[in-house]
Amino acid sequence: MAVAVTAGGLALLRRSGKLRWNMPPHVHSWMTHPCVFKSFKSKPLSSLTSDGVTYAPLQTFKEEEIMIKEMVKKFAKEKVVPLVQKMDADAKLDDTVLQGLFEQGLMGIELDPKYGGTGSTFFSTILVTEELAKVDPSVALICELQNTLTNKLFTTYGTEEQKRAYLPRLAKDLVGSFCLSESGSGSDAFSLKTRAEKKGDYYIITGTKMWISFAEQAGVFLVMANANPSAGYRGITCFIVDRNTEGLHVGKKEDKLGIRATSTCPVTFENVKVPETNILGQDGQGYKYAIGMLNTGRIGIAAQMLGLAQGCFDHTIPYIKERRQFGKSVFDFQGMQHQIAQVAIQLEAARLLTYNAARLAETGKMFIKEASMAKYYAAEVATLTTSKCIEWMGGVGFTKDYPIEKYYRDCKIGTIYEGTSNIQLNTIAKCIAQEY
Repeated sequence: MAVAVTAGGLALLRRSGKLRWNMPPHVHSWMTHPCVFKSFKSKPLSSLTSDGVTYAPLQTFKEEEIMIKEMVKKFAKEKVVPLVQKMDADAKLDDTVLQGLFEQGLMGIELDPKYGGTGSTFFSTILVTEELAKVDPSVALICELQNTLTNKLFTTYGTEEQKRAYLPRLAKDLVGSFCLSESGSGSDAFSLKTRAEKKGDYYIITGTKMWISFAEQAGVFLVMANANPSAGYRGITCFIVDRNTEGLHVGKKEDKLGIRATSTCPVTFENVKVPETNILGQDGQGYKYAIGMLNTGRIGIAAQMLGLAQGCFDHTIPYIKERRQFGKSVFDFQGMQHQIAQVAIQLEAARLLTYNAARLAETGKMFIKEASMAKYYAAEVATLTTSKCIEWMGGVGFTKDYPIEKYYRDCKIGTIYEGTSNIQLNTIAKCIAQEY
């Protein structure tokens, strides 16, 4: 059955243009190679039935999902590719890329159209993240965080008044930022020291948050602060804080190894006054909200790592098929073929883990273990894939003439944010203990 395409999607289909990457004349432009972006093909949902029940492989998508996937691929090639190198070198997200994400409806994928959203699904968010990450994981991250954290928090726990005030802008031109981590509370997130002291019908927030993604661009911050320290982590409450609120200061962005186009900054709250009506959800329930959002967010990070690894693989294989040594293609050496096959298997396994977790989350089934498995494994596969690709490319893989070294730098964060790899293993083990 045909599914309506979103307005942003239609706009994407209407766009056209040529890809350019400014490369030295002796270097083959990897983005223009005919094999790039062709390693993974999706098929429409077919009628695979047994006893009246429809079954389909995990990589068989609905028509709407295929449309979104293809449109994002086109957007990434036309609007993101020409700027990737410069954004990485300058450590800054280009304004036109951010504007493009909003224009195409990619910053409000699951939001109801009445709030200006696309009205699509969580699985579509995962596909969008994967496709963007094939080109630039930094661009994928801002889209992923906006959809799986900021928008999801507002839609799940916000009052109707809060939704009307923020969701239309989050879909159109407003970046949100999630403030949880602190210098002394990373994996132990709920030992946070930021306080919110009640004064009549408002609160005074004091404290400093660290490693806050896209703080440079954010217009609204969702801040986890303890409003009742005597209750321990059960005093943690989520507050909506606008950027222009007096006492809120965004510090100097970090000079990072990878995903450099994403701004990562400390955010300080010096006696920041927020009205009681700016509490998101219920007082003292912030820790529950954070856990819930991070569980779905981990699937998004798995998709980011999967796309990153696949993008790196897609740009490497054409090169080693063309390069000749000892009279034949580098790809034709059996030792190389075995390594390539092993990486391809692991990429496929990571994809299936990610898609399975996404489908479980989308249908309301338990997915905590599966999300942690997907996030852990996709990060491991991204690390292995990018490392191997540099080895296969040889000397040129170590240079900035090709994007392989950038993928290698970008992937490391996957083992750290939204729960380190060790935290994922802890979560998986706890789930297994409960099952037995």
